[in-house]
Amino acid sequence: MFELSDSQKHGAIFLGAFIVAGIVISTLIFPFWNLIRADVFEEVEIISGSKGICYATTSDIIPKTIKNCDLESGTFVTIKYGEGLAWATIVEP
Repeated sequence: MFELSDSQKHGAIFLGAFIVAGIVISTLIFPFWNLIRADVFEEVEIISGSKGICYATTSDIIPKTIKNCDLESGTFVTIKYGEGLAWATIVEP
């Protein structure tokens, strides 16, 4: 049977901790799940807008914030958003 020395055990623990810390930090800085979310396209009605930001309610019941939007309330547009996210972009005015 193979036995690790104390320095090898410490090295393995350090390496494991380093890998786990790297995964946690990279997930906080660049959440990979945003890359794998399905894009949803939906026609919605703008419910309000002010100062270049519009709001719309979607079928997932999460109100969406749409930046760079100067549309009036009651305007229908097609938007794209990531499943479960609270922001969207206009695809078709």
